[in-house]
Amino acid sequence: MMYKKTLAALCFSSLVTSTALASVSTEEAARLGVDLTPMGAEAGPNADGSIPAWNPAGTPIPPDFVAGSDNYVDAYPGEEPLYTIDGSNYQEYAEVLTEGSKAMFEKLGADGFKMNVYPTKRDFVVPEWVYSNTAKNATGATLEDGGQRIANAYPGVPFPLPQSGLEVLWNHLTRYLSDHTVKYDTYYVSSNGKPILSTTGLMGNVLPMYKSPESIMDDTPWLKLRINYKAPARRAGEILLVHEPGADFTQGKGRKAWQYLTGQRRVRLAPAVNFDTPNPGVAGTSTYDDSFIINGSPERFDWKLVGKKEMIVPYSSYDFVFQRELKDTLGEKFIDPEVVRWEKHRMWIIEATLKEGNRHLYSKRRFYIDEDSWAGLAAENYDGQGNMWRVQFAYGANLYDIKSNYHFAYGAYDLVQGIYNLNTKPSPGGFKNGVDQKDSWFSPKGMARGGVR
Repeated sequence: MMYKKTLAALCFSSLVTSTALASVSTEEAARLGVDLTPMGAEAGPNADGSIPAWNPAGTPIPPDFVAGSDNYVDAYPGEEPLYTIDGSNYQEYAEVLTEGSKAMFEKLGADGFKMNVYPTKRDFVVPEWVYSNTAKNATGATLEDGGQRIANAYPGVPFPLPQSGLEVLWNHLTRYLSDHTVKYDTYYVSSNGKPILSTTGLMGNVLPMYKSPESIMDDTPWLKLRINYKAPARRAGEILLVHEPGADFTQGKGRKAWQYLTGQRRVRLAPAVNFDTPNPGVAGTSTYDDSFIINGSPERFDWKLVGKKEMIVPYSSYDFVFQRELKDTLGEKFIDPEVVRWEKHRMWIIEATLKEGNRHLYSKRRFYIDEDSWAGLAAENYDGQGNMWRVQFAYGANLYDIKSNYHFAYGAYDLVQGIYNLNTKPSPGGFKNGVDQKDSWFSPKGMARGGVR
């Protein structure tokens, strides 16, 4: 399905609320590829033109990009920021700042946190068959089993015209990605400004669900993730394997995880690699379900669709994600503001409130999901007393030669302890499309064969 221009621009409401779970009609679904993009985003610009219309041609390939190198140089070289937001003027931009961003400006002051805001780019495109499947899903896909399972959806966006917070969440959890391999270092920065290496790893990700475009999404994994830990010395040789379901988190069909620990010299099931277990990959400064902004089963929370709003978020950060050594970008209080590109985009906002009788470190969570890619780009997590605790951002960019993107570089700022982390940002030259290993590498037996003896 191709994008078509319309005579009338779409009227954009800065905040849309929805409490109903009504199904999408054929007439509503027909908007895809007309006033909505084939992925369900608003195709037109916003009222003042600060958010442009979607560009169906995709991100321009820069002339100095070497085809096949996977070295993603800046697609927009030479651009200058339109304006800068810091602790002295952030209140002037309060309407387009996430709650977490405002909290960081208040916490870190004029010199601790800054946003260089660049012209907005809406160049994300995916293969044509993803658009076709998304069109089928618009009227066919449904949520079942209390929102724990998607029925009758093909690989693509299951709910391009979402009617609930859970539908927006599932769009993020099953978003289109391509296979890739990442070599990376993970640091956290303590309250005294000292960077501490918590992990050096090799991560391989494959997306089995997207290998069968004509098959209904089921418990076929959306993602198989394997990390071989190289450092620090106490973790060298460990392996983590996760199989993340594509459309079914019902009992017995949810996440499966395994660990290989050098001290035990065996592969074991790891059910604790889930929910609010502190993630050792970031030295426990975030939880497992903080990974990539939000992941895993939605079962412990009640979900609410707050609406859609224009927000300033990290975007198109080619230089930071692909070209810089992470350690060189770590400031005493937060990431060097000169390396991060911020843009204004329309974001779906969803909130999660802990269900009565359920356990989690966070009592409430708020997520900001990009309307164009369905990637989560920002979040706030609240402690048991209802105070904002951790602020999250994801950093990424479009992979302009293969119609995909990478938004797996993510981190959190702890408002209480004054520490922050950054995880799975590729080292320079450490990102590669595809994986060299066979599928057996992503199995428990493959872990056992690769373990340190």
